[in-house]
Amino acid sequence: MKKTLEQWLHEYAESHQNPRNILIHKFCVPLIFFSIIGMGSTFHIWRFSISEWIFLLALPFYFQLGRKAMWLYAIFFFVCMFVVRFLMPWVPMFPVSLGIFVVAWIGQFIGHKLEGKSPSFLKDLQFLLIGPLWVFLGQSAKAADNIKHP
Repeated sequence: MKKTLEQWLHEYAESHQNPRNILIHKFCVPLIFFSIIGMGSTFHIWRFSISEWIFLLALPFYFQLGRKAMWLYAIFFFVCMFVVRFLMPWVPMFPVSLGIFVVAWIGQFIGHKLEGKSPSFLKDLQFLLIGPLWVFLGQSAKAADNIKHP
């Protein structure tokens, strides 16, 4: 049986209760997402960047979680892609994105050290796709209970 959006968020929130860890995640999760878009935009397969392929491959996961999850993912992706494309002429996108990626992941692990719990993705890699939704839709198990599934 597939988990609902509410179930994913609730389970993710269980290992994200420490206020400092939550604050770190509010910054680091979007930065990791952005950095992946930035790195992926520098390489192409056929006529699409790796970022565009990632978008297409992840879209069904978000679609099955509901319209809210799918639209939030799509909007955040396109905002990040717009910023990356705007910066590309002036910024060496791959090394800058790689640096952001490494620093943000270090932040994530510091947050989990403060939390005293392992990152959720160590239990299930799909939590890597839930993190951005959790940041934007609610950072606690209580908030996850208030999200309506379409």
